[in-house]
Amino acid sequence: MKRTSKFLCSLLVLVLSSFSIEAQTTKTDTIAGKTNRYGLRVGVDLFKLTRGFYEDDYKGLEIVGDYRLTKKYYLAGEIGNEDKTVDDDQLNFTSKGTYFRAGIDYNLYENWLDMENMVYIGARYGVSSFSQTLNSYTIYNRYPYFGASQEIVSGEKFSGLSAQWIEVLMGVKAKVINNFYVGFSLRVNKLLSNKKPDNFDNLYIPGFNRTYDGTFGAGFNYTVSYFIPIYKKKVPVAAKK
Repeated sequence: MKRTSKFLCSLLVLVLSSFSIEAQTTKTDTIAGKTNRYGLRVGVDLFKLTRGFYEDDYKGLEIVGDYRLTKKYYLAGEIGNEDKTVDDDQLNFTSKGTYFRAGIDYNLYENWLDMENMVYIGARYGVSSFSQTLNSYTIYNRYPYFGASQEIVSGEKFSGLSAQWIEVLMGVKAKVINNFYVGFSLRVNKLLSNKKPDNFDNLYIPGFNRTYDGTFGAGFNYTVSYFIPIYKKKVPVAAKK
């Protein structure tokens, strides 16, 4: 009888232990999955850098960068300068200045394994400080049959100009070799404020581009950048039982 009781007790303990193990195994465990790298990515806009080679009236440089905040969100920005001369039918003028844009990018691309590519949308707030020089202008002639329009050399400079705007953009960044990325983005921007000179207009704003179509503008960049890793974060992956 005692042996039977001991056997039943042992069997009960074994059954209870098996239920405990079963209950633990039915819980979702996490295992060390892939590792996400966090850090700073810095690069240059190749379009602005090379544009001066085939356009004599343009000089520009733009530095781009982003910092990974979370799995999907990146703090991003651009800083640059432009020197652009525009020669139109009535005006010849030069815009020269610096600009800064800052905002957030959101990565829409689901990376797998060790991929770190981006297909993203974003927003920027832009500020530009610049000057304009009216090189020459042509007086409008309503009756060209009675003589050619006269070009007047001016050289008048308007300093202390500024503008602010917002942008929405969509772009791509892809790793080509270890820590090196190439990418491009398309942008649409809207002027918020525009400090204009007297008797003239800001027809080209560094960082914003042309303003001939009113307060809206557009642009793009083509970048190459290098990623500087700062730390790594393991991504917990649910283990299938």
